Amino acid sequence: MVTDSMTPQDALAALMITVSASDGEMRTSELIKINSTINNLPIFSDYDADRLPRVTSMVMDLLDQDDGLEALFGLIRDTLPERLFETAYALSCDVAAADGKIGATEGRMLEEIRDELELDRLHAAAIERGSRARHMTL
Repeated sequence: MVTDSMTPQDALAALMITVSASDGEMRTSELIKINSTINNLPIFSDYDADRLPRVTSMVMDLLDQDDGLEALFGLIRDTLPERLFETAYALSCDVAAADGKIGATEGRMLEEIRDELELDRLHAAAIERGSRARHMTL
């Protein structure tokens, strides 16, 4: 199972999946964003994308459990180097903004991620602003 040997890339993917699933609907635009991120960003250059279905299954299983989100955040903190916490938040914001709007549920999930990763509020605001700017529509 992924939890036995979770990689930092798995942790990043898990957070993106968590944000997408947080409002009860994984939209096509969000899934495309996740796949595009995994296929194009240097942090995923050596990632085995075949792990993604297992990571997704693990996230969904945890989200269905009482205290599952806390368990997921514990795995993320244990696996992800602190120097990648801002990267994790940026990727999470990009997934949330992928459909052109961030709903209340996604916003609360981003807030939880920000708190769990103990990101500086000013840095988080800059990340959020950049994500919003990249995903504007006409």
